[in-house]
Amino acid sequence: MSLREKFFPENRLGLGRFWNFSRGGIDNFRSGLRDAVSGVEQTRSRMMDYDQLLVWAVLSLALIGLVMVYSASITLADGPKYANYSSNFFLIRHCISLAIAIGVGIWVFKIPTTIWDRYSPVIFGFTVLLLIAVLIPGVGKGVNGAKRWIPLGLMNFQPSELMKFAAIIFAASYTVQRQEYLHSFVKGMLPMGVAVALVGGLLMAEPDMGALVVVSLIAFGILFLGGINAKLFGGLLVVGIISAATIIALSPFRQKRIMAFIDPWQVDNAANKGYQLTHSLMAFGRGEWFGLGLGGSVEKLHYLPEAHTDFIMAVIGEELGFVGVVVIIFLFYWIVRRAFLIGRTALQLDRSFAGLAAKGVAIWIGWQAFINMGVNLGLLPTKGLTLPLVSYGGSAILMNAVAVAMLLRIDYENRILMRGGKL
Repeated sequence: MSLREKFFPENRLGLGRFWNFSRGGIDNFRSGLRDAVSGVEQTRSRMMDYDQLLVWAVLSLALIGLVMVYSASITLADGPKYANYSSNFFLIRHCISLAIAIGVGIWVFKIPTTIWDRYSPVIFGFTVLLLIAVLIPGVGKGVNGAKRWIPLGLMNFQPSELMKFAAIIFAASYTVQRQEYLHSFVKGMLPMGVAVALVGGLLMAEPDMGALVVVSLIAFGILFLGGINAKLFGGLLVVGIISAATIIALSPFRQKRIMAFIDPWQVDNAANKGYQLTHSLMAFGRGEWFGLGLGGSVEKLHYLPEAHTDFIMAVIGEELGFVGVVVIIFLFYWIVRRAFLIGRTALQLDRSFAGLAAKGVAIWIGWQAFINMGVNLGLLPTKGLTLPLVSYGGSAILMNAVAVAMLLRIDYENRILMRGGKL
């Protein structure tokens, strides 16, 4: 006889029922808990293979860009410069560029990140050769006084756009391989400085100072994130500022742009170097909160030059207003944020090249978008840089797609590793 039955004989039957019920309840509870835990594990195993919100943000910018390129360029055929073109010419060309970019992007997504790491010096060297080729008479094509394009039939390819991507993978690979020398000027800083100086000289020969600024920000931004010595990086910033000041001082054209930026409404500036800026600011002012509606822009009617490329943000501000501008800024913020988070995850998984490359994409898209918006809003001197994923331009759209595809591939590989898989 058990102690329970000995001390409580009168309640033996009732306690037995209670005891059996309690044990059954505990067993049922454990069974339910086990099912719940297994359900959670199954949910985690169904993690998406890619970042859906990042893809939607990129597609949203591309679609907004498609609409706004058509809106900004539809009246260009009325002017003498594009008199032989139809009103749909730039829309059709932009659609072709987007189709090519999507196709190439899908192909790039299938390329393992290790391939970019392995062949980064080759790609960088090939791009340098293209920058040289564009300066050769009969090979490069000049537009508005700048020789930056190589005709390829369906589009005019701009090697400086490829150089932005090449700078990402080359700087990321260099930083990983030279990690132990990043505190040394000769073995760490100098080789990268020579490479950027070479590229800078070729870009300035086109000339394309905007591309030089972006390439420099990418290369040395990745070095900074990779852990370069703080004193060396500070010295680099000083050299960069002195170099930029020297370039401006030796160029009367750029001096006039700076003066026009300081006071665009001065009579001489407003009619010359400050013309684009003043009309861009008027476009933003006319847009107010909610804009004039699609097609309602006045500044695109041959008042604002390059309305479908460098100054498309002004047309967005005029037709979609402050709300439209905020939406564009938020989409860029989301892309940059996700790129940095993907890079951080890759670094946590001991994937140094992938992590730095992802952050390099964030630097490229973030800084170029900031510069373009700053120019449109009069916060920065006028510079010929497009708005990533939005502005008209086949080479820019193509290379933006390549960069985003590599970013999505890095995220895809991160997710495989986090699920316990192997690459």
